[in-house]
This record gives sequence, C-alpha cells and structure tokens, in this order.
Amino acid sequence: MTQDNGLTESQEDYLEAILAILEDKQAVRAKDIAKRLGVTGPSVTGALHVLSAKGVVNYAPYDVITLTKKGRKAAEDVARRHRVLKDFLTRVLGVSASEADVAACRMEHVLSPSVMRKIVDFLGLVDMCPDGGNDWICSVLRTFEEVEDPEGCRKCIERCLEQHRVQGSNPEPPERSSG
Repeated sequence: MTQDNGLTESQEDYLEAILAILEDKQAVRAKDIAKRLGVTGPSVTGALHVLSAKGVVNYAPYDVITLTKKGRKAAEDVARRHRVLKDFLTRVLGVSASEADVAACRMEHVLSPSVMRKIVDFLGLVDMCPDGGNDWICSVLRTFEEVEDPEGCRKCIERCLEQHRVQGSNPEPPERSSG
C-alpha cells in the first residue's frame, strides 16, 4: 500500500531507517542502511536511486546520505506512526515490546490518517482516565475485579466519552466517582 506521500512501504522503511541512523550517528552510509534493514548493498543502492529521484534523499555513490526537507518530514511521520502504534499495542493491549515493535512496523504503512487520529485520541483518553497512565490496562482490570459498583465505572466511561466528543481530544478528566 502507498501512503498519501506517494511512497511505498519499503521506501518508507528506508526513510525511517535513515532517520534513525542519523539520530544515532549523524552520518548515514549505504552499508549502515543495509545492516539496519537486513538487506543487500545492491538493494540499498537501487532504493536510494529511486528515493533520490522522488526528491526525499540526497544520494551520491560513496558519499553520505541525507534526507531532504520533504524526506525528513516523511521519515518523521513514519517514525511517529510507529511510536504511536507501539505505544498503543504495549500500553493498551499489553503486547510485549518486541512483538509490538514488529506489528507496529507492519501497521504503520496501512492505517489511514483518520484511524491513526482515533488511536492517538484513544491514547489521550487512557492518559486522562483517573486510573490511567502507563499501567492503564492493569488498572482497568484491577478496577473491574475490585469495584463494588461496576455501573459506576460504566457511567464514568460514558462521561469521559461524552466529554471527549464535546471538547475534542484534550478534555479535563472527570471527577472520580467512589466505587
């Protein structure tokens, strides 16, 4: 699948790898990309020629590789989608970090911007929940096991969702109900 940026999944992976290497080493060479992605040198060279023609990388054989402004924007977008998805999978679904990383890498290319916005909004709800934060899923499970009034939890969730619909992505947390 191709994103709105006109790049294929593979091309996005190359840009994401280049960005990560730049953050680690300040300079990127084809061999660094090959090592990071587990591909051959000729594959990297071919991809860099295509990416250069698309105006997202500056590439010349045996020289350092840099991202253009357009390429940096695309790479940062892919990296952001990856972080959000990995965060969702680990924090909300309780998936292990390594499994979430692999799944996020595959999902980051195929989810539409509107689905990504919904995931970001949902993570915002998790953070706003009085029992939220990094231990949200454990907190929810514990709450449902310990709560004397499950109806109170349902009402709190409904208030959070209604407040979210009315105020957008950054509503104030509701008052915590006893129970």
